[in-house]
Amino acid sequence: MIKSDLLEHFPEIVLASASPRRANLLRQIGFEFQICPSRVDESHTPHVSPDNGAQKLALAKAKAVAANLQNGLVIGADTIVVVNQQVIGKPEHEAHAIEILMQLSGVRHEVMTGVALVDLDRKREIVWREKTMVQFRKLHRREILAYAGSSEVLDKAGAYGVQGRAAAFVERIEGCYFNVVGLPLASLVERLWNLASNGK
Repeated sequence: MIKSDLLEHFPEIVLASASPRRANLLRQIGFEFQICPSRVDESHTPHVSPDNGAQKLALAKAKAVAANLQNGLVIGADTIVVVNQQVIGKPEHEAHAIEILMQLSGVRHEVMTGVALVDLDRKREIVWREKTMVQFRKLHRREILAYAGSSEVLDKAGAYGVQGRAAAFVERIEGCYFNVVGLPLASLVERLWNLASNGK
């Protein structure tokens, strides 16, 4: 249904991300696309609010890739974890992952994804952010140490992947689950329909 009805409007789609999770999510709903990671610095500016920062980075990623293209649609995204307005990005090493997971233990936090669409054919840009609340149970130190030593933590904001072993950490999710994985699919498809019909 999505492929025959929606994607005929977007024959050339480029994902400006190296994230295998985002690619898998797009494939899950029938998208065909190319992958072209941007080389944009992903550091968040301290004086910019987390939601604005995520949106600005998503747009910067999409525009950096779009600058080398003549046509098509570029999708950029940036996912962050926020606790008390503090942005928690990807851990730098295992010890940093342990520190982050201890901070998230028993804590309700926000997972925020900024998403940007750069439509070269229609000469339009759309940027938004999706927010999901995640509640972790109180984690045991031994499981934090074991998980921090796994291959799941280093390339993920907040040092965890909800679609992997960290699923056992989550007591409750309020909002879009796929946003926590890395890309809010429902709002993405909704905005693509708006683009296809020349809506806002």
